[in-house]
Amino acid sequence: MTKITAILPAYNEEISIGSIVLRTKNYVDHVMVVDDGSRDHTSKIAELAEAEVIRHQTNNGKGSALKTGFKAVGNSDIIVTLDADGQHDPAEIPKLVAPIIAGEADMVNGSRYLGKGDKNTPKYRRIGQNVLDKATNISSRLTITDTQSGFRAFAVHTIPSFRFKTKGYGIESEMLVDAANAGLKVKEVETGVRYDVKSSKKHPISHGIQVLVNVLQDMELNRPLYYFTLPGLILACIGTGMGLIFLRDYMTGISITLAPTILMIILALAGAFMMFTGIILDSISRLIERTMNK
Repeated sequence: MTKITAILPAYNEEISIGSIVLRTKNYVDHVMVVDDGSRDHTSKIAELAEAEVIRHQTNNGKGSALKTGFKAVGNSDIIVTLDADGQHDPAEIPKLVAPIIAGEADMVNGSRYLGKGDKNTPKYRRIGQNVLDKATNISSRLTITDTQSGFRAFAVHTIPSFRFKTKGYGIESEMLVDAANAGLKVKEVETGVRYDVKSSKKHPISHGIQVLVNVLQDMELNRPLYYFTLPGLILACIGTGMGLIFLRDYMTGISITLAPTILMIILALAGAFMMFTGIILDSISRLIERTMNK
């Protein structure tokens, strides 16, 4: 029989944690709440709802909470992660774990945007989501419609694939990159979401910037052609083009100084350096990948 453990990272969720634990217990064998340094009664209420509670003394971030939960999961076949604020519906857990039970996936991502898509997402949030989706997909080489979803299922054998380097909210993107690098089969299923709950403890702009920085750092290692070569090519083209224009102006007497031309030459050289850096790093990455696959 397939044993399922649900991990709920929680921070100051005393209002919702009890009901979420009780509802989740209807669809899994074990519920684990990782209280990430809450200052309210989150832990006490979760224990009253008969969840296993692991408590951090300080607030370290969602990534840190998931790392703790994955390490403590014990004898289970499938891990489900969902937010403790009521944003995700535990009744959709069977839909989420079905591809893993059927052997069709190692990791399943719950997506708000499959099918007809979620039309209730605030526009400002969807714009930010699109940026993060594109950046994450470039870095991971996947095609995921909702890269920031915290509603996911994992076969237990995938645990060693994840670094848990990111302590905060960027963990969702990082886990997709890790899954892709490990060659895991990743599938998406359509899930709902509620926006009438307070779903984030951080301002959406600062949250988005933090996640994007983490994705770009991963891209530096995973997709150097995008991180170095493409921007370098753009800089080299701008520097060369503007340099020729400034040089023409100097030769025809329109300009009396070569300073702008010299600056554009430096810009073009910097772009060329970035281009070759990306090409070299990409070649090294491919060589390492071929060596590891032998």
